[in-house]
Amino acid sequence: MNILVTGGAGFIGSHLCEKLLGRGDTVVCLDNFNTYYDPAVKRDNISGAMKHKSFICVEGDIRDKDLVRTVFSKNSIDTVVHLAARAGVRPSIEDPHLYQQVNVEGTVVMLDAAREYGVSRFIMASSSSVYGNNKKVPFAETDNVDFPISPYAATKKACELLAYTYYSLYDMPVTCLRFFTVYGPRQRPDMAIHKFVRLISSGSQVPLFGDGSTKRDYTFITDIIDGIVRSIENCRGYEIYNLGESRTVELRYLISVIEKCLGKTADIQYLPMQPGDVTITYADVHKAGKELGYKPSVAIEDGIRMFTEWYITQIT
Repeated sequence: MNILVTGGAGFIGSHLCEKLLGRGDTVVCLDNFNTYYDPAVKRDNISGAMKHKSFICVEGDIRDKDLVRTVFSKNSIDTVVHLAARAGVRPSIEDPHLYQQVNVEGTVVMLDAAREYGVSRFIMASSSSVYGNNKKVPFAETDNVDFPISPYAATKKACELLAYTYYSLYDMPVTCLRFFTVYGPRQRPDMAIHKFVRLISSGSQVPLFGDGSTKRDYTFITDIIDGIVRSIENCRGYEIYNLGESRTVELRYLISVIEKCLGKTADIQYLPMQPGDVTITYADVHKAGKELGYKPSVAIEDGIRMFTEWYITQIT
């Protein structure tokens, strides 16, 4: 396959590029290397892939229609994995216009180019945040997601609707994947696990929003990559799938696991809950299991151990 991965230099994208290259695909990475975090980190993420003869990296923005069309026309793209987006719930509250422009308008550019060039598979990253403060757990794909509580979540719901529109109008197969708190080596430095490991290992104070009782469904990167690859192989019609570990982990327990792996005690600063934060995420993955063969296998204790081992190698 000739696969375009948008956001391919990011955390999830770089792992996916390596996986696809390893199985013999030609991979085109489109990434704008923005400054949401250090672009040098992203360049390091794809340093291995850059050595591969079947890897092409294009530096540019998904909102640039002419650039995107050129990428499609020059590379005979048959499959798109659209991961590029402005990420983060809290920053989206501070700058909702930017999130709307990149996430929604950028996705329209990608969908329209895929339509124009006859792409046979379009896989799109959505988010567990679309469920908002859903009272029913675990979260199922059939649940009502009309009540997002952050601009980021609203943009992801909007992208799912746009994807359905393109499927309906043009019969273009689209799969939307709702990721549940992905972590692992190369995780963005602003995300909780990376941040906690960094602060606890350095003896710095750890800000904890709320009383530590919030729960998340943490999903290790290898399980997410497996789910994406299975989605590529089974993309037909219009489908939405949860990709999570299907286990909730209380924040206090997460920190205790990190403390154990690092052999250090966290100095916690308790702070009020932040706007846009949900109290729980919990994926029902029965649909992905039945239709994709998705079966997450990395427990939080093992995943945190692997992440801390990776982190230590980065700072030594």
